[in-house]
Amino acid sequence: MSTYDWLLFLHMTGAFLLVGGGVVAAALNIASLRRDRPSEILVLFGLIRIAVAAIIVGSVLALVFGLWLVNEAPFAYSYSDGWVIAAIVLLIAGNAIGGYAGSRDARTAKYAEELAAAGDTPSKELQARVRNPITLAGNYVSGLLLVALVAIMIWKPGA
Repeated sequence: MSTYDWLLFLHMTGAFLLVGGGVVAAALNIASLRRDRPSEILVLFGLIRIAVAAIIVGSVLALVFGLWLVNEAPFAYSYSDGWVIAAIVLLIAGNAIGGYAGSRDARTAKYAEELAAAGDTPSKELQARVRNPITLAGNYVSGLLLVALVAIMIWKPGA
């Protein structure tokens, strides 16, 4: 296999980790909306942390090896291509927005942990935090940016 083939393999591995982690995190987030008991919400938010690890590793792999691929194929792609710039911007924006929403979810998980230790009874405050529109919007916008990123990477508009 050539260097280009290895770089493409590692870039695609990162992309699959990123997308897979995003899908799992979204599914677990939706599942948490249907739960009342703090212990159940805590378990789901704990599993989201594993998905976030896949998102972080996938983002780094996709970015590093994607940029290396552009360097390896200078006659096919350029760092100044619009789709390359758009992909980088979408990756950074999606991770920043997702990270912000994730930090809010981490505080909700901490609250769920306190409630679970204090009797595990359902709480309207916990439900309000799980359903917080700002946090949900951040999670969903991050997911939509991920979908846009994948679309740009597949179709490479302008290439």
